[in-house]
Amino acid sequence: MDTSESTGTSESTASTPTSAEDTDAHEPRRSGWRRWAMDTRPLRRPAFRRLWGSTIVTAVGSQLTAVAVPKQIYDITGSSAWVGYASLAGLLPMVVFALWGGAVADTMDRRTLLLITNSGIAVTSLLFWLQAVARLDSVVVLMVLLAVQQAFFGLNSPARNASIARLVPAGELPAANALGSTVMQTGLVAGPLLAGALIPVIGLSELYLIDAVALCVAVWAVLRLPPLPPLTDSARRRAGVREIAAGFRYISGHKVLLLSFLADVIAMVCGMPRALFPQLAAETYASWGEGLALGLLFAAIPIGAVIGGLFSGTFSRARRHGWMVIGAVTAWGAAVAGFGLSTSLWVAVAFLAAAGVADMVSMVFRGAILLSAATDDMRGRMQGVFTVVVAGGPRLADVLHGTAGSAFGPRAAVVGGGLLVVVLMLGLAAAVPALRRYRV
Repeated sequence: MDTSESTGTSESTASTPTSAEDTDAHEPRRSGWRRWAMDTRPLRRPAFRRLWGSTIVTAVGSQLTAVAVPKQIYDITGSSAWVGYASLAGLLPMVVFALWGGAVADTMDRRTLLLITNSGIAVTSLLFWLQAVARLDSVVVLMVLLAVQQAFFGLNSPARNASIARLVPAGELPAANALGSTVMQTGLVAGPLLAGALIPVIGLSELYLIDAVALCVAVWAVLRLPPLPPLTDSARRRAGVREIAAGFRYISGHKVLLLSFLADVIAMVCGMPRALFPQLAAETYASWGEGLALGLLFAAIPIGAVIGGLFSGTFSRARRHGWMVIGAVTAWGAAVAGFGLSTSLWVAVAFLAAAGVADMVSMVFRGAILLSAATDDMRGRMQGVFTVVVAGGPRLADVLHGTAGSAFGPRAAVVGGGLLVVVLMLGLAAAVPALRRYRV
């Protein structure tokens, strides 16, 4: 096993203003409640602060569009099936362009790529607004715009995530990931609630316009970032199939990277029970009110993730990143199994919130591993694969859990999935020591 799998790489710290050790050496020990609160050290760095600040407005704005598109499609067709087809129409471009975008991010200035893609997403949101104002009522137009938007997102996400390692020292990567993930999870909660409140007041079309304005803020923030050109001769290469394939070979040759992806696949594919929420709300928790139960079930995991982020000071300074991932994924599986065994709605919500906390910890340290264990000329491609795994895993889980729920009942499917996560994660950690040995 090479040294990058056991202790992290030195390259990641060399590409940042100070090393992790230097940063921690000058960091005063926090006492009292501050030990538990979110670690905000990365916000002291102006470049990261600008990137993170843009995420605050776009996290909510993007959720407005995420609500508006299916709402408009359903209003036009009166069919939930068409809403599902639209989701698939956006998935394929996102997957393809995330893989290609990762290769592009490794061969050009990432700041330039962020400017292009954020501008493209903003223009797409503006087009969403124009078609709504013009009352085209065309599902085809909506699906085409959604596909274009997700293609831009696929190009944007790897560059955005890979840039973090150039803006903060390696020792602050978990804290930076916790800050970003907390904002995104907050958007998942606040965005749909805000959309539901605004639609009766200002109408559906204006949601698209608000998103477009928010994206303009993101473009402005990216303009103020420093240039982020490749650190090697990567700019001489062309981003194509060969470079994408090289990224997969790199993953297969670095066990800790491969295991970090497998950990997420295990957690999401085997343990994400959201496809069964409607049935559980209608059957197991119907006495509390189906609508209330359904809303609480969907909100519980992101709320738990936000709580985990707010108290990320409890874990963001941990050095054994591999063990943190193993523990978090195992805790996720156990919490999901506990949810499946719960007959009380409030106990079920508590278990799902605990799963959300575990998911936040897993996201923080898997992200830190991807940024610290990979060299800069590979980070874009690693983030491209990460984007595909994060987007694709829950969708596969929807199919598997929906099928298992129909065959064995929803509660049995949830409990079985949660226990399978625990068994597979512990088995993987025992069989392959690279992940549990990884530390920075």
